[in-house]
Amino acid sequence: MSRATASWFSLASLILLLTLLFSGAAQAVKPDEVLADPGLEARARALSEGLRCMVCQNQSIDESDADLARDLRVLVRQRIIAGDTDQQVLDYIVSRYGEFVLLKPRFEPRTVLLWGTPVILLLAGGIFIVLTTRSRRSIATKSLTVEEQAALETILRRD
Repeated sequence: MSRATASWFSLASLILLLTLLFSGAAQAVKPDEVLADPGLEARARALSEGLRCMVCQNQSIDESDADLARDLRVLVRQRIIAGDTDQQVLDYIVSRYGEFVLLKPRFEPRTVLLWGTPVILLLAGGIFIVLTTRSRRSIATKSLTVEEQAALETILRRD
């Protein structure tokens, strides 16, 4: 490898490394939305990370550029400025948009199936694997009856 190629390769590697180091989740929060008080802004960001953008659905409202996400970010900040606790802010948003707005749904009686399904599926899969391997073992370990052994020997003698 020539010196110029090695230098170019090193530069490209450095750029790639820096890109990977500084590439985090994109933040769609606009400067005009940011609260002056860093403590309140930190609360707003923490709450926003747990709220789903109803347009994008797989992004938090902090990561989304959708208008509805912006409205939700502003609403969160308004509720914080009004003196609501974090729980009151979340309750208010859920009352307006439903439980689906939470990226991590709450554990409640109506969400037990949602939280319990993975456990149920794992248990069912484990039981299925155990039963399948037991039945295969019992089939594989059965020996031939006397009649089957005699028939097998007759067949082998013919060949």
